[in-house]
Amino acid sequence: MGRTIIRAAVLAGLFLGAGAAPLFASALDSQLQPVASPIPRETVVFDGREAPGTIIIRTGERRLYFVLPDHQALRYGVGVGRPGFTWAGATRIASKREWPDWTPPPQMLRRRPDLPRHMEGGLDNPLGARAMYLAGTLYRIHGSNEPDTIGQAVSSGCIRMTNDDVVDLYSRARLGARVVVTR
Repeated sequence: MGRTIIRAAVLAGLFLGAGAAPLFASALDSQLQPVASPIPRETVVFDGREAPGTIIIRTGERRLYFVLPDHQALRYGVGVGRPGFTWAGATRIASKREWPDWTPPPQMLRRRPDLPRHMEGGLDNPLGARAMYLAGTLYRIHGSNEPDTIGQAVSSGCIRMTNDDVVDLYSRARLGARVVVTR
């Protein structure tokens, strides 16, 4: 029962306006882990040369920048690939999904045969509330049901965000948007 109430609160937080975010900032999940990101989203001055709408991921900083007009960007905390699973390059958003299903790739199943072969989208799905699939790669920018991993290097190469942050980015990022990943 308690887990159901907490999940309802998390879902409500995803769909309420940004002004409601502080109400959920100190919420805890059923394992008493923080639901909110340990790294708050913020608008920052951005000196890069990329066009508005571009996503820049600086894995060394563990930050994602969504470029805005007038030399500004939204900066989000992210989880990145653990040692041996880091990568860099330029790509684009090939597709977007809300509450995506998850099918671990064969490479991951070889490392972790205990993983399910397929998982329907939902609160327990490791891809979280939204996913943006990166063209020509096995990787995604996606939500996470483990907000304590934000700011960490723990993934198999995907870029993790809190569900609240990935819902925000998903609404801003367009299909075909340029994505630049640096180390």
